[in-house]
Amino acid sequence: MDIRGLGYVTLLSTDLAQWRHYASQVLGMMVSDAPGNTEQLYLKMDDRTYRILVQHSDRDSFGSCGWELPGKAAFEQALSELQHADIAIERGSAAQASQRQVQELAHFQDPDGNRHELFWGPRQDFARFASPIGVKGFVTNDLGMGHVVLPAPTFERCRDFYERVLGFGLSDLMKVRFTPDPAEPEKRIHFLHCNNGRHHSLAIFECPMPHGCVHMMVEVHDLEEVGRGLDRMHANGIKLTATLGQHTNDQMVSFYMKTPSGFDLEYGCDGLVVDWDRHTPFESTVVSQWGHDFSVGRQ
Repeated sequence: MDIRGLGYVTLLSTDLAQWRHYASQVLGMMVSDAPGNTEQLYLKMDDRTYRILVQHSDRDSFGSCGWELPGKAAFEQALSELQHADIAIERGSAAQASQRQVQELAHFQDPDGNRHELFWGPRQDFARFASPIGVKGFVTNDLGMGHVVLPAPTFERCRDFYERVLGFGLSDLMKVRFTPDPAEPEKRIHFLHCNNGRHHSLAIFECPMPHGCVHMMVEVHDLEEVGRGLDRMHANGIKLTATLGQHTNDQMVSFYMKTPSGFDLEYGCDGLVVDWDRHTPFESTVVSQWGHDFSVGRQ
């Protein structure tokens, strides 16, 4: 399956005004209402019309990942492969395609119920990105909009699904504990890439999560932008969930904070771009080179 990248994500929120403020004043994204619909927001990160769709809901949660295919033929081939693997899929309606601003989409779930969408032909307004607070831009284009980490309690089934059915490749893996207690069972995280150079567009974590996502990541262009984002987080009273640090695997320098939808967001820079022909997957025995104290999120 020729998945080119994470094209968009959808999120659920009980308070769109809170998301509007968070996206514009903390993340530095452009925000627009969906045409003729006050029940959703489009968040713009680059020259695409949007990368994040926030929908009003009776719960705060992650919604779905939108995976981009290069065209109609690749879209039909992907649906055929899903059907051959006995995955229940549903083609999106014309109204859904219009809402997502794509030519066509289809949706399905992984073995643990995480929702995914496949699409082709995003509409482009080519309007220049102009952050309301001066963020210079986000690292997207051929690398997709960032990455997501999803809960996968039935880990083996999910790993097989993503690698065998969707065609993701293994970037690297690790095992983590939340406490120093050696009696706590280790939990696996596998980092997966699609057909671009971003170290991982998806990761799966061997643990359930109440809001349907461990975290999603957006990448800015340099450390100054990360530092300014950290200042805005504090100034706006957003909860810090991991201190500034640098990861061992994708080398991202980042911090983590809570989103209005309940899961975390990683805000980082300098992520690794990989030549997959020369890459060997490895197991990280530590999460970060320095920093990234996740205990602050549990305080």
